[in-house]
Amino acid sequence: MPQQGLDIYQSLRTKIRKWIRTDGKSSKWAEYILIAPDLLHLLCRLSVDKEVPLQHRAKLAVVIAYFVSPFDLIPEGIFGPIGYVDDVALAAYVLHAIVNNTNPEVVKKHWSGEGDILELIKEILKVANEMVGSGLWEKLKRVVK
Repeated sequence: MPQQGLDIYQSLRTKIRKWIRTDGKSSKWAEYILIAPDLLHLLCRLSVDKEVPLQHRAKLAVVIAYFVSPFDLIPEGIFGPIGYVDDVALAAYVLHAIVNNTNPEVVKKHWSGEGDILELIKEILKVANEMVGSGLWEKLKRVVK
């Protein structure tokens, strides 16, 4: 990862870990928020992988832009790291589409986080409606349709 990308990754990771040690320790979504930096890293790596079809790389670009934008449905600037729940859910939604339309190994080879990314995607999608809120979840999915 280029130095600037590494700085963003480390900065995000540090901010989230600090939040989890203090305000976020009682959040039921902390485990998903903690993987936000790893998901962003995965999205970036997949967006330049030629094995990923162009239409999916375009969706990845939208999700990356959404992830780093201060203006989204649950803004981190207002809500702090809990605001990453929508970013994590949207990332899982697009990754699920990629897994279902390409070789899942393409996603797995770029995953540098802990655990099985394919299982993690399924877990996030199972709770996304509750995590984000049903009205927001439906709006969020339309971002990449």
